[in-house]
Amino acid sequence: MHFYTYDGSFEGLLTVVFEAYERKEWPDQIGKAGEVPAGIFATHHFIPTQEAKAKRVWQGLAKKLSQAALENVYKTYLWEQPGCEMLLFRFVRLVFASPQSGIEENFAEPVVQKIAAIGKQMFREKHRMEAFIRFQRTQDGLFVAPINPDFNVLPLIVGHFEKRYADQPWLIYDVRRAYGAYYDLEQVQLVSIEELPKSLKKGQLPIELLTEVEPLYQQLWQVYFDHVNIPERKNRKLHLRHMPKRYWKYLTEKKPRVQAHQPIQNKQLPTGAHRLQP
Repeated sequence: MHFYTYDGSFEGLLTVVFEAYERKEWPDQIGKAGEVPAGIFATHHFIPTQEAKAKRVWQGLAKKLSQAALENVYKTYLWEQPGCEMLLFRFVRLVFASPQSGIEENFAEPVVQKIAAIGKQMFREKHRMEAFIRFQRTQDGLFVAPINPDFNVLPLIVGHFEKRYADQPWLIYDVRRAYGAYYDLEQVQLVSIEELPKSLKKGQLPIELLTEVEPLYQQLWQVYFDHVNIPERKNRKLHLRHMPKRYWKYLTEKKPRVQAHQPIQNKQLPTGAHRLQP
Protein backbone atom coordinates (compact mmCIF):
# COMPACT_ATOMS: atom_id res chain seq x y z
CA MET A 1 0.00 0.00 0.00
CA HIS A 2 1.49 3.32 -1.09
CA PHE A 3 0.68 6.50 0.83
CA TYR A 4 1.85 9.73 -0.85
CA THR A 5 1.91 13.05 0.99
CA TYR A 6 2.58 16.58 -0.25
CA ASP A 7 2.80 20.12 1.11
CA GLY A 8 -0.89 20.93 0.47
CA SER A 9 -0.34 23.14 -2.60
CA PHE A 10 -1.87 22.51 -6.01
CA GLU A 11 1.61 22.35 -7.54
CA GLY A 12 2.53 19.81 -4.88
CA LEU A 13 -0.41 17.61 -5.82
CA LEU A 14 0.54 17.76 -9.49
CA THR A 15 4.09 16.79 -8.50
CA VAL A 16 2.66 13.72 -6.77
CA VAL A 17 1.02 12.76 -10.07
CA PHE A 18 4.32 13.14 -11.92
CA GLU A 19 6.24 11.11 -9.32
CA ALA A 20 3.68 8.30 -9.36
CA TYR A 21 4.09 7.94 -13.12
CA GLU A 22 7.86 8.20 -12.88
CA ARG A 23 8.04 5.53 -10.14
CA LYS A 24 5.23 3.48 -11.71
CA GLU A 25 3.81 3.12 -8.19
CA TRP A 26 0.18 4.20 -8.03
CA PRO A 27 -0.90 5.65 -4.68
CA ASP A 28 -3.60 3.99 -2.65
CA GLN A 29 -3.96 7.16 -0.58
CA ILE A 30 -2.84 10.77 -0.98
CA GLY A 31 -2.79 13.21 1.91
CA LYS A 32 -1.21 16.40 3.15
CA ALA A 33 2.04 16.33 5.10
CA GLY A 34 1.41 15.22 8.67
CA GLU A 35 -1.61 13.06 7.88
CA VAL A 36 -1.49 9.43 8.93
CA PRO A 37 -2.35 6.61 6.48
CA ALA A 38 -5.34 4.40 7.21
CA GLY A 39 -3.33 1.17 7.07
CA ILE A 40 -0.42 0.40 9.40
CA PHE A 41 1.53 -1.34 6.62
CA ALA A 42 1.46 1.56 4.18
CA THR A 43 4.68 2.68 2.51
CA HIS A 44 4.95 6.41 3.03
CA HIS A 45 6.35 8.73 0.35
CA PHE A 46 6.61 12.48 0.97
CA ILE A 47 6.87 14.24 -2.38
CA PRO A 48 8.44 17.73 -2.30
CA THR A 49 6.94 20.23 -4.71
CA GLN A 50 8.83 20.73 -7.95
CA GLU A 51 7.45 23.45 -10.21
CA ALA A 52 8.89 21.96 -13.41
CA LYS A 53 7.23 18.59 -12.83
CA ALA A 54 3.92 20.18 -11.88
CA LYS A 55 4.03 22.29 -15.03
CA ARG A 56 4.57 19.25 -17.24
CA VAL A 57 1.52 17.51 -15.76
CA TRP A 58 -0.62 20.64 -16.18
CA GLN A 59 0.50 21.12 -19.78
CA GLY A 60 -0.25 17.46 -20.52
CA LEU A 61 -3.78 17.85 -19.16
CA ALA A 62 -4.28 21.06 -21.14
CA LYS A 63 -3.61 19.18 -24.37
CA LYS A 64 -6.39 16.67 -23.72
CA LEU A 65 -9.04 18.65 -21.84
CA SER A 66 -11.28 21.59 -22.63
CA GLN A 67 -10.75 24.80 -20.67
CA ALA A 68 -13.84 24.07 -18.56
CA ALA A 69 -12.65 20.55 -17.70
CA LEU A 70 -9.17 21.85 -16.92
CA GLU A 71 -10.67 24.38 -14.53
CA ASN A 72 -12.64 21.56 -12.88
CA VAL A 73 -9.35 19.82 -12.09
CA TYR A 74 -8.27 22.89 -10.12
CA LYS A 75 -11.71 23.22 -8.55
CA THR A 76 -11.50 19.60 -7.35
CA TYR A 77 -8.32 20.52 -5.48
CA LEU A 78 -10.05 23.59 -3.96
CA TRP A 79 -13.07 21.43 -3.05
CA GLU A 80 -11.00 20.13 -0.08
CA GLN A 81 -13.36 17.31 0.83
CA PRO A 82 -11.93 13.97 2.11
CA GLY A 83 -10.61 11.88 -0.77
CA CYS A 84 -10.43 14.77 -3.24
CA GLU A 85 -6.74 14.06 -4.00
CA MET A 86 -7.37 10.45 -4.96
CA LEU A 87 -10.43 11.45 -6.97
CA LEU A 88 -8.31 13.94 -8.90
CA PHE A 89 -5.55 11.36 -9.40
CA ARG A 90 -7.98 8.77 -10.80
CA PHE A 91 -9.36 11.38 -13.20
CA VAL A 92 -5.87 12.33 -14.36
CA ARG A 93 -5.01 8.69 -14.98
CA LEU A 94 -8.18 8.31 -17.02
CA VAL A 95 -7.30 11.39 -19.08
CA PHE A 96 -3.76 10.24 -19.82
CA ALA A 97 -4.90 6.68 -20.57
CA SER A 98 -7.38 7.90 -23.17
CA PRO A 99 -5.93 7.84 -26.72
CA GLN A 100 -7.81 11.01 -27.67
CA SER A 101 -9.38 14.08 -26.12
CA GLY A 102 -13.02 14.30 -25.04
CA ILE A 103 -12.83 11.95 -22.05
CA GLU A 104 -14.51 14.67 -19.92
CA GLU A 105 -17.75 13.94 -21.80
CA ASN A 106 -17.72 10.23 -21.03
CA PHE A 107 -20.25 10.32 -18.20
CA ALA A 108 -20.40 6.54 -18.12
CA GLU A 109 -17.24 6.88 -16.00
CA PRO A 110 -18.17 7.59 -12.34
CA VAL A 111 -15.05 9.72 -11.81
CA VAL A 112 -16.01 11.95 -14.76
CA GLN A 113 -19.49 12.40 -13.30
CA LYS A 114 -18.04 13.33 -9.91
CA ILE A 115 -15.55 15.85 -11.28
CA ALA A 116 -18.33 17.54 -13.28
CA ALA A 117 -20.58 17.64 -10.18
CA ILE A 118 -17.79 19.22 -8.13
CA GLY A 119 -17.32 21.85 -10.83
CA LYS A 120 -21.00 22.80 -10.50
CA GLN A 121 -20.78 22.91 -6.69
CA MET A 122 -17.76 25.18 -6.83
CA PHE A 123 -19.43 27.44 -9.40
CA ARG A 124 -22.47 27.89 -7.13
CA GLU A 125 -20.28 28.70 -4.12
CA LYS A 126 -18.18 31.14 -6.17
CA HIS A 127 -21.33 32.88 -7.44
CA ARG A 128 -22.71 33.17 -3.90
CA MET A 129 -19.51 34.67 -2.55
CA GLU A 130 -19.41 37.24 -5.34
CA ALA A 131 -22.99 38.21 -4.48
CA PHE A 132 -22.87 38.00 -0.67
CA ILE A 133 -19.57 39.71 0.18
CA ARG A 134 -20.06 42.91 2.17
CA PHE A 135 -17.11 45.24 2.76
CA GLN A 136 -16.54 47.31 5.91
CA ARG A 137 -14.29 50.37 5.76
CA THR A 138 -11.55 50.81 8.36
CA GLN A 139 -10.06 54.09 9.58
CA ASP A 140 -7.01 53.68 7.35
CA GLY A 141 -9.19 53.39 4.23
CA LEU A 142 -9.01 49.61 3.81
CA PHE A 143 -12.22 47.78 2.85
CA VAL A 144 -12.42 44.45 4.69
CA ALA A 145 -14.83 41.55 4.07
CA PRO A 146 -14.77 38.35 6.18
CA ILE A 147 -16.06 35.20 4.50
CA ASN A 148 -16.55 31.58 5.53
CA PRO A 149 -17.42 29.59 2.39
CA ASP A 150 -18.12 25.86 2.38
CA PHE A 151 -15.30 25.36 -0.13
CA ASN A 152 -12.02 27.16 -0.76
CA VAL A 153 -13.31 29.53 -3.45
CA LEU A 154 -11.21 32.58 -2.55
CA PRO A 155 -8.74 31.98 -5.43
CA LEU A 156 -11.71 31.82 -7.82
CA ILE A 157 -13.33 35.14 -6.82
CA VAL A 158 -10.22 37.35 -6.62
CA GLY A 159 -10.34 38.27 -10.32
CA HIS A 160 -13.96 39.44 -10.03
CA PHE A 161 -13.21 41.89 -7.22
CA GLU A 162 -9.89 42.99 -8.70
CA LYS A 163 -11.80 44.22 -11.77
CA ARG A 164 -14.85 45.56 -9.97
CA TYR A 165 -13.04 47.40 -7.15
CA ALA A 166 -9.79 48.37 -8.84
CA ASP A 167 -9.85 51.88 -7.36
CA GLN A 168 -9.86 50.96 -3.67
CA PRO A 169 -7.68 48.76 -1.41
CA TRP A 170 -9.48 45.74 -0.02
CA LEU A 171 -9.00 42.55 1.96
CA ILE A 172 -11.24 39.50 1.61
CA TYR A 173 -10.43 37.17 4.49
CA ASP A 174 -11.46 33.53 4.79
CA VAL A 175 -11.85 33.09 8.56
CA ARG A 176 -12.22 29.30 8.30
CA ARG A 177 -8.98 28.77 6.37
CA ALA A 178 -7.10 31.64 8.03
CA TYR A 179 -5.89 33.43 4.92
CA GLY A 180 -7.03 36.26 2.71
CA ALA A 181 -6.53 38.16 -0.53
CA TYR A 182 -5.20 41.71 -0.12
CA TYR A 183 -5.39 44.19 -3.01
CA ASP A 184 -3.14 47.27 -2.73
CA LEU A 185 -4.37 49.08 -5.89
CA GLU A 186 -1.68 47.34 -7.95
CA GLN A 187 -1.76 43.61 -7.28
CA VAL A 188 -3.33 40.92 -5.12
CA GLN A 189 -1.32 39.15 -2.45
CA LEU A 190 -2.30 36.24 -0.23
CA VAL A 191 -1.92 37.15 3.44
CA SER A 192 -2.54 35.70 6.88
CA ILE A 193 -3.46 37.53 10.10
CA GLU A 194 -1.73 36.20 13.20
CA GLU A 195 -4.22 37.49 15.76
CA LEU A 196 -7.64 37.54 14.19
CA PRO A 197 -10.23 39.67 16.04
CA LYS A 198 -12.91 37.42 17.50
CA SER A 199 -15.65 39.63 16.11
CA LEU A 200 -14.30 39.10 12.57
CA LYS A 201 -15.25 35.42 12.80
CA LYS A 202 -18.81 36.62 13.42
CA GLY A 203 -18.71 38.84 10.35
CA GLN A 204 -18.09 42.19 12.04
CA LEU A 205 -14.91 44.24 12.47
CA PRO A 206 -14.31 45.77 15.91
CA ILE A 207 -16.11 49.11 16.07
CA GLU A 208 -12.90 50.93 17.03
CA LEU A 209 -11.31 49.95 13.70
CA LEU A 210 -14.15 51.30 11.56
CA THR A 211 -14.50 54.80 10.19
CA GLU A 212 -17.02 56.96 12.01
CA VAL A 213 -19.43 56.84 9.06
CA GLU A 214 -19.23 53.07 8.47
CA PRO A 215 -21.99 52.23 11.01
CA LEU A 216 -24.14 54.84 9.29
CA TYR A 217 -23.64 53.25 5.90
CA GLN A 218 -24.52 49.85 7.37
CA GLN A 219 -27.61 51.35 8.98
CA LEU A 220 -28.63 52.95 5.68
CA TRP A 221 -28.27 49.63 3.88
CA GLN A 222 -30.39 47.89 6.52
CA VAL A 223 -33.11 50.55 6.24
CA TYR A 224 -33.04 50.27 2.45
CA PHE A 225 -33.32 46.47 2.67
CA ASP A 226 -36.34 46.77 4.99
CA HIS A 227 -38.12 49.21 2.70
CA VAL A 228 -37.69 47.28 -0.53
CA ASN A 229 -39.22 44.20 1.07
CA ILE A 230 -42.82 43.48 0.12
CA PRO A 231 -44.43 41.58 3.04
CA GLU A 232 -47.27 40.29 0.86
CA ARG A 233 -44.77 38.57 -1.46
CA LYS A 234 -42.66 37.02 1.29
CA ASN A 235 -41.50 33.51 0.36
CA ARG A 236 -39.18 32.21 3.07
CA LYS A 237 -38.50 28.89 1.36
CA LEU A 238 -37.34 30.58 -1.84
CA HIS A 239 -35.41 33.16 0.17
CA LEU A 240 -33.45 30.47 2.02
CA ARG A 241 -32.72 28.65 -1.23
CA HIS A 242 -31.06 31.69 -2.77
CA MET A 243 -29.59 33.07 0.47
CA PRO A 244 -28.81 30.13 2.82
CA LYS A 245 -28.88 30.98 6.51
CA ARG A 246 -25.24 30.01 7.07
CA TYR A 247 -24.21 33.18 5.18
CA TRP A 248 -26.41 35.57 7.14
CA LYS A 249 -23.86 36.60 9.77
CA TYR A 250 -21.69 38.05 6.98
CA LEU A 251 -24.52 40.02 5.37
CA THR A 252 -25.05 43.58 6.60
CA GLU A 253 -28.80 43.40 5.98
CA LYS A 254 -29.13 40.27 8.13
CA LYS A 255 -27.13 41.45 11.14
CA PRO A 256 -28.62 43.07 14.26
CA ARG A 257 -29.32 46.72 13.69
CA VAL A 258 -26.12 48.75 13.78
CA GLN A 259 -25.70 51.17 16.67
CA ALA A 260 -24.17 54.29 15.17
CA HIS A 261 -22.31 56.90 17.20
CA GLN A 262 -25.42 59.09 17.06
CA PRO A 263 -28.98 58.47 15.90
CA ILE A 264 -29.01 58.52 12.13
CA GLN A 265 -31.62 61.26 11.90
CA ASN A 266 -29.33 63.64 13.86
CA LYS A 267 -26.13 62.75 12.06
CA GLN A 268 -24.87 64.60 9.01
CA LEU A 269 -24.78 62.12 6.14
CA PRO A 270 -21.71 61.72 3.96
CA THR A 271 -21.61 63.68 0.72
CA GLY A 272 -23.69 62.03 -1.96
CA ALA A 273 -25.87 60.06 0.48
CA HIS A 274 -29.59 60.66 0.71
CA ARG A 275 -31.94 60.07 3.59
CA LEU A 276 -34.52 57.36 3.18
CA GLN A 277 -38.06 58.33 4.02
CA PRO A 278 -39.81 55.95 6.45
